[in-house]
Amino acid sequence: MADQPAAYQPSANGAFAIDKAFYQTIADGDKRTLVDRFVIPIRSGQAWKVPAGHVFRILTNDGPQVGDLNLWNYNNPRERMWAARTRQLQKAHVSTFDRLWSNLPYLRPMVTITHDTLADYGIDEDGGRVHDLLGSRCDPYVNKLLTGEDFHFHCHSNLVRAVLPYGLTEFDVHDVLNVFQCTGLNTADQYFMKACPAQKGDFIEFFAEIDLLCALSTCPGGDLSVPLWGPDARDPIDVCRPLTVEVFALDSGLLKGWSQPEPVHYPALHGMHPDQVKWPQSQ
Repeated sequence: MADQPAAYQPSANGAFAIDKAFYQTIADGDKRTLVDRFVIPIRSGQAWKVPAGHVFRILTNDGPQVGDLNLWNYNNPRERMWAARTRQLQKAHVSTFDRLWSNLPYLRPMVTITHDTLADYGIDEDGGRVHDLLGSRCDPYVNKLLTGEDFHFHCHSNLVRAVLPYGLTEFDVHDVLNVFQCTGLNTADQYFMKACPAQKGDFIEFFAEIDLLCALSTCPGGDLSVPLWGPDARDPIDVCRPLTVEVFALDSGLLKGWSQPEPVHYPALHGMHPDQVKWPQSQ
């Protein structure tokens, strides 16, 4: 099969241009201060703030475990991570120097990945890759559809509970980055999941391009080494492990010359004359 070029091709010096030297200096970690650290227990979720210009890290301190990550603009949660467009602008599985992009009408980088200890995993013999944007979060609705049973600790539910203290609801929870999750498409073009290849001490690290509200679920499937549905399904609680989050403030000198990315400057008229319609003001 021919190696087709990516559909979304930027012009020179366009939106995909990235100063790798800048982000590599941040990844080196010499000038940073730990400002927050917490552990998210199995089958639960937590939300937290990361100011622009800070770094946050997700670690597998106790061994392989999948986590489902959501991101919002802390000051305007209508702006949130857009998994589908990130797949198109970056790739379906992300790693160092890739970015997670926000939804319309904003469309800007929310985070840049600065360090990924699984960056060398590549593509395995089954076509699996790590840090997945192909799939979404597990949820109690599809579980009810597949099994007829209620289960309240799927990633969707964990994220819902995590964001309620911040004034958000179930309708704000969105498609995720499946951190440490190994996935791909089989020969029938169907989505598959494999056992998580992360080991104790692996991590992925993100630079916050804007003020963020983050939420992470420790997936109830654990390391996904046990089938969740189908004839061989069983409770995978024995392969569930906590995840650790760390937030770092950076030395101000590291941020010299950096500024928060602006939303795309499209006037949002959509082919109409300004007198034809009154649009609500974007925040």
